[in-house]
Amino acid sequence: MAMSTQTVTGHEIVEMNTTPLIDVMLVLLVLLIVTLPIQTHAVKLDMPTGITPLVVPPVVVELGVDFDGGISWNGSPVSRTTLDAYLADAAHQSPQPEIHVNPDRLANYDVVAKVLADAQRLGPTHIGFTGIDQYR
Repeated sequence: MAMSTQTVTGHEIVEMNTTPLIDVMLVLLVLLIVTLPIQTHAVKLDMPTGITPLVVPPVVVELGVDFDGGISWNGSPVSRTTLDAYLADAAHQSPQPEIHVNPDRLANYDVVAKVLADAQRLGPTHIGFTGIDQYR
């Protein structure tokens, strides 16, 4: 490396020439940048293919229980045996209809429990309660 000496008031000052060191560092930096692999940030997405099938809304059946123990299927009164036939028929349909149980606020719990037990025994799986906001 080149060294220069100067005399300042009788003392020699020795300085190192750093220009070649900076050049070597820049060359090494460029080589490092060139040799680094290119980072590809790929996200695997499952894109839909073709036309999506139309979703058919399910058939909704309103199953009501009156305060006096009467049972209604879509608004028309039915007996327990007729209800069993309707529930068995609903269990064998494809797709199964949604059965919305809507008991009256003053309905006897025993009647509602028997209707739910019949539904469980006969097999329909899409059963839910509606109108529960009246109990708040």
